[in-house]
Amino acid sequence: MEAYQKYARIRPMADTTALQIASLGRQAREFAASAKAPNTRRAYQADWSDFQEWCQIHQVPSLPAAAQTVALYLTDRAETRKTSSLARRLTTINRAHQVAGCPSPATMQNALVSEVWKGIRRTKGIAQEGKKPLLTSDLRLVIAALPDDLRGWRDRALLLVGFAGGFRRSELAAIRMEDLESTPEGIIVRLRRSKTDPEGYGRPVALPYGSDPLTCPVRTLRSWLERARITTGPLFRAVSRLGVVSRRPLNSDSVAYLVKRATAAAGLEAAGYAGHSLRAGLATQAAMNGANEWAIMKQTGHRSLTTVRKYIREGTLFRDNAAAKLGL
Repeated sequence: MEAYQKYARIRPMADTTALQIASLGRQAREFAASAKAPNTRRAYQADWSDFQEWCQIHQVPSLPAAAQTVALYLTDRAETRKTSSLARRLTTINRAHQVAGCPSPATMQNALVSEVWKGIRRTKGIAQEGKKPLLTSDLRLVIAALPDDLRGWRDRALLLVGFAGGFRRSELAAIRMEDLESTPEGIIVRLRRSKTDPEGYGRPVALPYGSDPLTCPVRTLRSWLERARITTGPLFRAVSRLGVVSRRPLNSDSVAYLVKRATAAAGLEAAGYAGHSLRAGLATQAAMNGANEWAIMKQTGHRSLTTVRKYIREGTLFRDNAAAKLGL
């Protein structure tokens, strides 16, 4: 009886500990899931589902997968997929095996997969097809073509702030009134977090006054906020046909749609433009106008010199060009 009483006193503590461990396990899984942005997680899930489907059709295991399976899968998908898409799928297969505690067949240490991958890259090439940068001259045309109503002013502010700030579309959609600070030189936007700042350290982005009131990001933003009577909450919101301003922020996908709609209205080839055209436009135009790579990176928040130098090369193709010295 005494032994039973001792066990009875210990048992609730053990149950409590088990519950705590289970709760911690759930929190750990939630934290692990939050390590990647939602769009990235969705892309990885779609990639893994595609690999699993392919393996089921060909009656081979997907986890753990053999190196030959991965090599044949890449070969098959190379018919219809871009090299960048295949690279992400290799990463997905590799991560799935790591999480499961299985040796990964999707690494470059595996000779078969490595050789097939090198052959695909050599055959298909690795150049990415990016969206066209929206340059200042094009942006002036776009701004002039927008209607003089609430939607038009929202779009003007969104385009000019996105361009001058070099913002990603997700950053642009997430800006709130509480993130703005007015100064004599313009407006400071304090980004709370971004793709390259998932921990949320934040960074300030300065929007200076423009020389032309029609394309000044500061004046245009203030006009939009005054017309929409926005004093708190999200900066950019949906506007109904009746002019009712939503309380909810625009979805980041809506930024791409609005860029396409605005460029089409200005007579530009809308298919070549998207949300990234604003960010690419700032980097390219700044390079064309002589800004150095560090100044561009400070504005855009890029961490990769390689990416920024791509814009600089595009923006300076005709500056100090050897062919211009031929006297043709």
